[in-house]
Amino acid sequence: MRSSRALAVPLRRLAKGIRPVLVLLTAATLAGCPELDWGTGKSEVQAQKGAQLIRDYGCGSCHRIPGITGADGLVGPSLELIGRRAYLGGVVPNQPETMVRWLMDPQGVDPRTAMPNLGLAEDEARAISAYLDTLK
Repeated sequence: MRSSRALAVPLRRLAKGIRPVLVLLTAATLAGCPELDWGTGKSEVQAQKGAQLIRDYGCGSCHRIPGITGADGLVGPSLELIGRRAYLGGVVPNQPETMVRWLMDPQGVDPRTAMPNLGLAEDEARAISAYLDTLK
């Protein structure tokens, strides 16, 4: 049977080795925290702003958009589950940066799209993108 002193050294080594892992786990947990905005445009506040902008710009007159009252348009595609789609407009990968580009300049991404250029500022496009990303 080992004495408590004999166990103390391996336990100190174990604790020392665990510290970096705990720091990484804490950082990873905070990075996934929806209440914090780490520049990804995906915070809860950002998404709420995006929902309001979707209402303000009348996106629901063309699109069916879950969570937006009166957004039952049939001109454009339904945006239900858009956060899960692999492509936007069938032409570019569905990633935050390409979504922002698409929202700011649809014809610049796909000259054949019928989606109008609404003149969105980048921060508006990021907020709308954040909301659309919640539709999974």
